[in-house]
Amino acid sequence: MKEMGKWLILSGVLLLVVGVIVYLIGQFGQRFPWLGRLPGDIRIQRPNFVFYAPITTMLLLSVLLSALLWIIQRFLK
Repeated sequence: MKEMGKWLILSGVLLLVVGVIVYLIGQFGQRFPWLGRLPGDIRIQRPNFVFYAPITTMLLLSVLLSALLWIIQRFLK
């Protein structure tokens, strides 16, 4: 039972982080119009259907966040 509680808390924190990232991307999208429209981002529009996969944008954000966390970790040790 204790293990299940830990997984539920971790899942909630993960959902919160994803929600904050989605919110921030929406806010930064107004300031950086190229964000989400990089080469490699897939967008398919059809009547009554939109598919959007920001692959390149997510890779770029992943690299930037990884570098930032690595720098923070180096200073904290």
